[in-house]
Amino acid sequence: MGTSHARHAALAITVIGAVLAPASPAFAAEPPTIDLRADVNRDGRVDVTGATDTEGEDSWSPGRGAVFLPNIDDDTKRCAVKGPGGKPLPDAKLAACNDATDAKVNGADDLADLARVRSVPMANVPTDATGALRVVTGGKNTRVFFKRSAGWALVTAKTRLSAAELRSGVELGVESTDVIRDSTVWDGRAVIRLTVTSGGTSTSDDVTLRVAPLLTHHHLQNAQQLLVTRLPGKDDYARRQQAFVKGLAAGVKAAGISKPLVTFDKYQDIWAQDFVEPGYVSMAGPGGRQQVMRVMLRSAQADREAGRELFEKLRGNGVGVVQVSGVRDSEERTLNSMGNLETIPPYSQGGRSFPAGRIIMGERKDNGSKPAQAMRTLLKSQGFQDPLLLDTSWLHVGHVDEFVQFLPADTPRGWKIAIADPDAGLRLLREAKAAGHGGTRMFSVPGNKDMPAPKETISQALASKWLVADNTMAAKRIKANLELLRRETGVTDAEVVRVPALYTRGTEDSERGDSMPRLSRMGAGEAPDAVREYGQQKELARHRDRDGFAAPKTVMTSAYVPGAVNGIVLGRDRYLAPRQWGPVIGGKDIFTTAVNTAYTGAGMKVSYLDDWYTYHLGQGEVHCGTNTLRDASAPWWKP
Repeated sequence: MGTSHARHAALAITVIGAVLAPASPAFAAEPPTIDLRADVNRDGRVDVTGATDTEGEDSWSPGRGAVFLPNIDDDTKRCAVKGPGGKPLPDAKLAACNDATDAKVNGADDLADLARVRSVPMANVPTDATGALRVVTGGKNTRVFFKRSAGWALVTAKTRLSAAELRSGVELGVESTDVIRDSTVWDGRAVIRLTVTSGGTSTSDDVTLRVAPLLTHHHLQNAQQLLVTRLPGKDDYARRQQAFVKGLAAGVKAAGISKPLVTFDKYQDIWAQDFVEPGYVSMAGPGGRQQVMRVMLRSAQADREAGRELFEKLRGNGVGVVQVSGVRDSEERTLNSMGNLETIPPYSQGGRSFPAGRIIMGERKDNGSKPAQAMRTLLKSQGFQDPLLLDTSWLHVGHVDEFVQFLPADTPRGWKIAIADPDAGLRLLREAKAAGHGGTRMFSVPGNKDMPAPKETISQALASKWLVADNTMAAKRIKANLELLRRETGVTDAEVVRVPALYTRGTEDSERGDSMPRLSRMGAGEAPDAVREYGQQKELARHRDRDGFAAPKTVMTSAYVPGAVNGIVLGRDRYLAPRQWGPVIGGKDIFTTAVNTAYTGAGMKVSYLDDWYTYHLGQGEVHCGTNTLRDASAPWWKP
């Protein structure tokens, strides 16, 4: 309110006044009250008649304060995705176009993305009064429009509001031109000032807004649509991958998700989880309904072409794309995949609250390798999901989704931690052997012309040189990560779902004489060419070649049996896991039975999708090959 800004009322003749002041009487002894208001209480309307939006208008906190959106979608699809002659645009040019890069309101949908600010009508303002608007904080990243009878116009240094407009009250629309990238450079705040001048004297009022944080999804938000890459062609691998897509569509439909799959078709990067992290920004809209914009966060891998399809195919009405720059060559590429970013559901612990959940990412503590600093800075700068780093030194690919996930639960907390349990995996094998089934094949997957079925038996697996040692090590590493999660979240042992798993250190010797990870199966021969082409092994090899990678002393592993925790939470009680293909005893796959027991005990109905030859042999699973758009209609600031 104007009374909270007496410092402005005491100003001498301002530049605005000097230029525009007419020869007329000054303000009366009691100048008209100037009151600029925004949706401080986040109910979707700006209150100019009551006092619900006055307290805290000059400050901002997680629970109260006006919010505006980074207007980075493309509501009318005006942004070009090709250059002259159909040539590909550089990444920077792809990212340089969105609704905030012009000075227009691009239709009704674009208008809905603007946060409203209003001035309280000034009934007694002198006839010679004029108003000027200025963004005094955050102006570099903030654009303001004002409403007139002819439509919405951009506020500039030359914009003047008439006495008649001040008497009626002015409506403004505010947008940010970007998300917060680095809070030490810009913390997202914008302060808008209305200055009214009459008779050579000026008085002002300010209102503060903050740009909505860019948030990642958690599993308490219902899945609405799935993303997956679809390979073209009729070769054996392409057919298998197309069958995977078809099976995914059936699983999604069975879970009650009606929207069709979104398919990436252009760049043939099968790891749809890795080149993008779906996120969102939102603010309260009319009637309190959230005005939501999806934001596709491209992985910090500038040479990963698949991220271009986010701009080319997904950017549009209500969908924006963000990519980071300044990634150092020394930052390990695989850790920058988005399979290495998951989100703990909302919680409070130790005086800290995360109403929108909290990000986890993997780092290699054994050699100090972390995800790109530019990405970590962006995520932390949002101020809501401060990333927690877990140790993934013991994993070849190094992604957190390889051993941990979060499940909706009918408990006071609302969720549980599902964690891979190598001890349980070894116990299954030992119990089977003790029951006289040591000669049963370890894997029930059928072979194909390119790769025979694995031949090892349960007894051979248990007697192998490394399997027991590798899984004992993996269990210790997982336990340490779980203890960190428990300290940070307050989760109890009763809120942990232990899912049987097994890992292996499989390697292959390259022509250069060094070792690269491969899922080694006794008697299974070499990995087929398609797995070498599309698997994570290719990404790891690129990192080695570019950065002079030397194999660390740490033993690194990948899933031996398809990683059951590396699946998709499709609903509060629906889970899609990779088919286990474990030992079949008495007509039943003992790993499938154990996985079912773990998840059904947590209230989840499990279905399975075969990913053995398409993703598993490439060091990933169902989750790694897909992505999920989730419901973001709930206010992110409410617990």
